[in-house]
Amino acid sequence: MEILGFVWNYGVMFLVVLTVLVFVHELGHYWAARRNGVRVEIFSIGFGPEIFGFTDRAGTRWKFSAIPLGGYVKMFGDADVASRPGQDVGQMSDEERRVSFYHQSVGRRAVIVAAGPIANFLFAIIALALLFMVYGQPYTPPVIQQVQPDGAAAEAGIEPGDRIVAIDGRRMDRFEDVLQTVLLNPGRQLEMVIARDGVELEKLVTPRAVQVEDRFGNMQTIGRLGVTRGADAFVKRDPITAVWHAGRETLNLSVGTLQAVGQMLAGTRGTEELGGPLRIAQMSGQVAQTSFVAMVWFMAILSINLGLINLFPIPMLDGGHLLFYGIEAVRGRPLGDQAQEYGFRIGLALVLTLMVFATWNDLVHLRVVEFFVDLLS
Repeated sequence: MEILGFVWNYGVMFLVVLTVLVFVHELGHYWAARRNGVRVEIFSIGFGPEIFGFTDRAGTRWKFSAIPLGGYVKMFGDADVASRPGQDVGQMSDEERRVSFYHQSVGRRAVIVAAGPIANFLFAIIALALLFMVYGQPYTPPVIQQVQPDGAAAEAGIEPGDRIVAIDGRRMDRFEDVLQTVLLNPGRQLEMVIARDGVELEKLVTPRAVQVEDRFGNMQTIGRLGVTRGADAFVKRDPITAVWHAGRETLNLSVGTLQAVGQMLAGTRGTEELGGPLRIAQMSGQVAQTSFVAMVWFMAILSINLGLINLFPIPMLDGGHLLFYGIEAVRGRPLGDQAQEYGFRIGLALVLTLMVFATWNDLVHLRVVEFFVDLLS
């Protein structure tokens, strides 16, 4: 029974979360392709041999495949799941060219490719907007209740009752915004504007860098201000306001993710925080056991990350295709076949390297490596 519970809580929930997000991403490609008159041959959740599926009236084969780690949309003229052009694209008839992806204009191809990541961002906005309407949006005024005597805030001269107006020129409407900014900037001096007795004051604050373990067991280096806030509150939003705030939340999460990636590349943040499929499976199972609200938040964050990753300018990813189309638009003609082939090979190597590295982090985090080292020693 314990094994069945483990499989359900971690394996099944991971597949459910991943399937939903992959379906949303690929549906964006599919919808944009069909809107632009491109024939879609295959819509697959997963890779490898088909498990089951059906063919619709438009001739698209919708299927689930054996390896459920991703998915793809194969359009007319594609040679493979990486959307490289087939060898016969130059020998098509006029009718075939009209429905071929590679005979569309650069602008149309860019729209079709960008529609996948855009769908992930829209999914996050819709999911968060529904939460804000039904359960409410976390909203705590950015007013400091207490200041720890040995913390960064006390060192900067911040006092209880101060209201944080802005950090580094960015307005702070909620304490949640303050928290997100401080967490991502350990050891970095921040320009903070506070309101005290109706007067705005400027303070320079350097959040202390501390190592903490989150509820998933991940060790992270975060910034800490050394203050406490008031009681958490939730504000229900009307539909229009909910969508507005959900869009802002999605933008803030995107900026925070990119900032964290930039810190990893700069060496100021450890890469051990980078997780792969095993870590996502663990987190999916743990979040699913907490609450529906937590699960929706988790899926929204994963959807944003999926959209961002696919926009990275790496061949094999959507961002790599968009990079090639940008070069084609500037040059007036596409890159040569050899240049594109080298690009795809480099992109494949980068993606595989990232997957191996993230999986290694997962194995270390889950103490699988430690288990085998102890077993062999």
